[in-house]
Amino acid sequence: MPDDLFAAAADARRARSAPLADRMRPQTLDQYVGQPHILAPGKLLRRAVEADRVTSLILFGPPGTGKTTLARIVANTTRKHFASLNAVLAGVRDIRDQVGAAQERLRLHGQGTILFVDEVHRFNKSQQDALLPHVENGTVTFVGATTENPYFEVNKALVSRSRVFELHTLTEADLREVVRQTLADDVRGYGALDVRIDEDALAHLASTANGDARSLLNALELAVETTEPDASGKIRVTLAIAEDSIQQRAVLYDKDGDAHYDTVSAFIKSMRGSDPDAALYWMARMIYAGEDPRFVLRRMLIFACEDVGLADPNAVRQAVACLEAFEFVGMPEGRFMLGQLCVYLATAPKSNSGFAFFNALEHVAKERTEEPPNALKDGSRDKKGLGHGVGYKYPHAYRDHYVPEQYLPGGMQGTYFYEPSDQGYEARLQTRLDQLRQRDEEEDVSKRAQKYAADDE
Repeated sequence: MPDDLFAAAADARRARSAPLADRMRPQTLDQYVGQPHILAPGKLLRRAVEADRVTSLILFGPPGTGKTTLARIVANTTRKHFASLNAVLAGVRDIRDQVGAAQERLRLHGQGTILFVDEVHRFNKSQQDALLPHVENGTVTFVGATTENPYFEVNKALVSRSRVFELHTLTEADLREVVRQTLADDVRGYGALDVRIDEDALAHLASTANGDARSLLNALELAVETTEPDASGKIRVTLAIAEDSIQQRAVLYDKDGDAHYDTVSAFIKSMRGSDPDAALYWMARMIYAGEDPRFVLRRMLIFACEDVGLADPNAVRQAVACLEAFEFVGMPEGRFMLGQLCVYLATAPKSNSGFAFFNALEHVAKERTEEPPNALKDGSRDKKGLGHGVGYKYPHAYRDHYVPEQYLPGGMQGTYFYEPSDQGYEARLQTRLDQLRQRDEEEDVSKRAQKYAADDE
């Protein structure tokens, strides 16, 4: 009994001196923040936990999303013993020791064991062989955690014996809730202190933590523990303290406000002005402040068509390739794709002649709609009855695969929507189109001369 008392006292001391992120680890599903897609009332995993019907499972998602915490909650809620291993550090002997203890626990006390394996994608074949039989016979309930996609990185034998659940990056609203819980908890958090966090400081912490609750709590702990209370006993966390605590300076950038739109505008205009240095700077401001890189990539994809266009037809290919590559590798390495595409577009020849389509749309909206010329109509159904398609000249049957033809409605002859620039590849299009239009005009003049000659006769 005395030994138990001493052990309990030691555990209590360790709990009080543990880092804030560890102390604030949720104990129940109701305390758990985030992941409503799998833990909201009625969802599969929540139902399984509450009914004590949890089978082996694999949790995967970014760091700080609560994989280990969720595994502990599962064990606590189902009253099973919780044991943990790290796949990198544990050997076959460690696995066998845990399995032996689980067998003894089940035999003597009828208590099951949840064996939590962190970084499970690091499991080798020997480790897997030592564990799999005991997962299959129910000696242990296996719970694995990984930041990698288990369908690609985890042994197929383990995946086939487990339910796989993906955990999403915590939102800023989730992180704010974590802070609220911490400041309200008298035992594990700072509820016993008078802590006030300025709104801009809280926003900076939530944004800079980038969805990682552990990072957020580590920064909050440093901010509170190193700030002296004022005369009234109040501990005030300002933006300057938040910046120091999370080691990142706040940038004036509100994703829904003027700073956002002004920065995006400066970024686009710098690329349009062919200044790669300015474009890189404004893009860095956005990424540093927490902007979604996919938003920036989408803006550059639009720019490739709107402002580069056919002056460099490869620009849109480059944009699509960088967007796809970013989705494949993610952050932080995805910054290489952002930088490459930004410099490519800023230094590419520019043309906005793609606006020709909007000129055509404006014409359609304002002018009377005319039918296509008879030769252009579909003759597959009513050529015999109405003569549709009669007289159509097939360009491939002529020299240079071109023959002058009336493609616009009769009242629109001589109307031009597309005027190519003299930049880059489009300069070649300009030369070719000028030649073709000249042939059209010569053909039109010849037809009019023939018509006047026939009228004179």
